[in-house]
Amino acid sequence: MTTYKGLRGIISYDAMETIRNTNEWMGASARALGSYPAFALLPSPVFKLMSAWGRVTERSFARMVIKPDWEIPPVVSEDGQDHVVYVEPVLRRPFGDLVHFRVARRDPVARKVLLVAPMSGHYATLLRTTVTSLLPDCEVYVTDWHNARDIPVSCGKFDIEDYTQYLVDFIRHLGPDTNVIAVCQPAPLALAATAMLAEEDPKAQPRSLILIGGPIDPDAAATEVTDFGNRMTMGELDYLMIQQVGFKYRGAGRMVYPGLAQLSSFITMNAETHAKAFLDKIFAEARGEASEGDRHNTFYDEYLAVMDMTAEFYLSTVERIFKGLEIAQNRFTVNGKPVDLGKITQTAVMTVEGANDDISAPGQCVAALGLCTGVPDSRKTQHLEPGAGHYGIFAGKSWRLNIRPLVLDFIDDQMHPAGPRKRRRGGAVPVDCGATTLSERDSKIAV
Repeated sequence: MTTYKGLRGIISYDAMETIRNTNEWMGASARALGSYPAFALLPSPVFKLMSAWGRVTERSFARMVIKPDWEIPPVVSEDGQDHVVYVEPVLRRPFGDLVHFRVARRDPVARKVLLVAPMSGHYATLLRTTVTSLLPDCEVYVTDWHNARDIPVSCGKFDIEDYTQYLVDFIRHLGPDTNVIAVCQPAPLALAATAMLAEEDPKAQPRSLILIGGPIDPDAAATEVTDFGNRMTMGELDYLMIQQVGFKYRGAGRMVYPGLAQLSSFITMNAETHAKAFLDKIFAEARGEASEGDRHNTFYDEYLAVMDMTAEFYLSTVERIFKGLEIAQNRFTVNGKPVDLGKITQTAVMTVEGANDDISAPGQCVAALGLCTGVPDSRKTQHLEPGAGHYGIFAGKSWRLNIRPLVLDFIDDQMHPAGPRKRRRGGAVPVDCGATTLSERDSKIAV
């Protein structure tokens, strides 16, 4: 018999989808009505504005239920040839795949990189620019997490322990010459997965582990994200945030933290900036100055595309990583077995933080170095990027010009510890690291 809470969850989930669908329909109707040829005879701009509002609204609400494509451009080789990039699953699992970006007609590259994508409301395609920037120099793999609403209840649960075990399996499959780059939310779990490998299968430890803007110790520096987690009790989070997938999806009945609920939180954090961006876009459409691939569409096509997280993953992340500080205090367990971060001995560790990061503030990620007591100081390093926000340290200007060269140098150091390393071009050029794009300036993606 369906419980009251379960029925409430289904109604709430379908109500959100109904609101989204209605807004998409209203946008489509306004676009069609405002574009009617007869209205062109009237000397009023209202119909152009109506059509422009409709186009922007229809596109925005439609994007919320669409998984973006990777759309990785070809890699240009030194001889000037274009090499097409194919996205190929290597390991398929119910809750996420290990994906390889195969560059056609190119010999395998020595640097093997596993990008651990966040599971925090957005798809792994959030790392599209990160992947694109690494492909010329690396064999790139990524964790492609699935939308929980599309996973049948029969597939079982998926919490942070299952997530960690997925990472263990992925790293073991790729081999000990793998360099793991964990971006934001999965940083503490990537650290735990490395420690599990160090104890269970020491030869399978990754060569290096790069942690970028992750909440290793959320209490090291308070942010709005950590304050929210401390203010809310687990009971309140369960009651207010968790809903049951509606009837139209394969995961009907699964308890989730809905992507649409997460998206509303993202937008609320910067409501005025987002409102201005959409008003500017509407007026640009009305004047005929907008284009399909303009900055607004490029950013919001990704930003608005959200996915559901399983309820157990969301709640266990808040309870054990943020409230319980299990990673920060080296008390994390998987299936009842303690995970000792001090067991990591063969993996070099690097942390990257942004000085202006208001999601994972400076101090939260670098705490990993103190926890890795088994790694020699000579194989640990940290980088604090001046003027960089959360998004910029893995996908923005700061990543492209400053951080990426440092990461590649760090990887090369582990591949050839005794020999000279080839410096990355552009790595030592001083630049203005301030945010200059919409994505770097306005993104509040809580990963």
